[in-house]
Amino acid sequence: MSATAAERGGPGAVRPAIFKAYDVRGVHGEEMDGDTAYLIGRAFARVLADLRGKSPGELRVGVGRDMRLQAPEMAARLRAGLVAEGAEVLDAGMVGTEMLYFLVGARGLDGGAMVTASHNPKAYTGVKLVREGALALSGETGIGAIRDLILAGLGDPAGGGAVAEVDIAPEFRERALSFIDVAAVRPLKVVADGGNGMAGEMVGPLLDRLPIELVTMYWTPDGEFPDHEPNPLLPENRELVIARVRSEGADLGIAWDGDADRCFFIDDRGEFVDGDFLTALLAELVLEKAPGADILYDVRASRAVPDTVAAHGGRAHVNRVGHAFMKRAMKDLGAEFAGEVSGHYYFRQFYDADSGTIPALLVLELVSKSGRRLSELVGALRGKYFISGEINSEVADPGAKMKEIAAAHADAEITWLDGVSVDYPDWHFNVRPSNTEPLLRLNLESLVSRADMEAKRDEVLASIRS
Repeated sequence: MSATAAERGGPGAVRPAIFKAYDVRGVHGEEMDGDTAYLIGRAFARVLADLRGKSPGELRVGVGRDMRLQAPEMAARLRAGLVAEGAEVLDAGMVGTEMLYFLVGARGLDGGAMVTASHNPKAYTGVKLVREGALALSGETGIGAIRDLILAGLGDPAGGGAVAEVDIAPEFRERALSFIDVAAVRPLKVVADGGNGMAGEMVGPLLDRLPIELVTMYWTPDGEFPDHEPNPLLPENRELVIARVRSEGADLGIAWDGDADRCFFIDDRGEFVDGDFLTALLAELVLEKAPGADILYDVRASRAVPDTVAAHGGRAHVNRVGHAFMKRAMKDLGAEFAGEVSGHYYFRQFYDADSGTIPALLVLELVSKSGRRLSELVGALRGKYFISGEINSEVADPGAKMKEIAAAHADAEITWLDGVSVDYPDWHFNVRPSNTEPLLRLNLESLVSRADMEAKRDEVLASIRS
């Protein structure tokens, strides 16, 4: 039977804007639907075949989905698109995103597709795509090619594919636990906010095997997100877990985003732990286990990261923001660990993939073995490095504004790895454009004082917004 017009993927069948820098994402029913997922599956098979030097019929591809209401339909249609091109699909069912990455890496698959909209509100749907070794596709390396194939029209499929269901959970759990000394974890009281996402099912069984008192919140997957949006980076979505840590007198709190590939920490005082400080703490622990290792961090990060890495005998490397860039750089360098301010943490021994499980386990091990509270561990950094956090400004011409900023700071070290970075001996900042909006994002740090940081932050913001 020949393909329908929608299945052929001719011009106008999809919106080019859904193809982002790091994934494919849009509002379900308005920007993406089951037909879109089918076309993505077909085009993904062809792009993957080109990348692997194979025919689509020789491919083995993993598929997973999160708990969103539309995810079962979207995953089924994407899987059908892969099968229509002749691929063998290993369907992991409802899993956390890193479990799909693990499936691709552990089974030696040619690639994988995770149906998820991560931290976005419930109306959204999307797909994260990886090739062999769980290496992410990006707009520059695969996602753009998928878009172009669909817009040009895919024609009739070859057919001949097949589907097998797999349970990756037991193997994943053993691999995750291998990152820590389970016997070293002491009794701790931990508040865990799953945000009605995938953390409860993915991380919960692991935490239950540790000698901790677990206080759970919104632990059951629910695509309606009845309690709060699954994005702990937004302060309003952290209020509930912070209040619970304080009321319970807990040792720490952990919150995950919707697909649970990112985790965020609240210390015993109920204060949010910034991602760059958490990267520094994890780097210290990683370097104990892998002395002299290479560690990656992103251009927005506090100098706490390279300073900590150097102090513990490692080699720190700054890199572009974004999981596709981090994973590629990790493979190229053979880096042991990478951390981003946004809460993505990557591990060489986990196929260079980002995980929301492994950092949670490592922090429990770190607090247990150090005998110090998380607030004490982070406090040493907070008292030396004064960071602004990310601040967005709407700008008509981001490129011109960044050149203007560079010219105004010609006495500093200027680099253009990702946006513009301006470095002075005792303060520095990065200004980088949004991938999807006319915004510039500022991250600034002073090594002098909080007052100095605030003064310089306001000065640079005034320049950006003038």
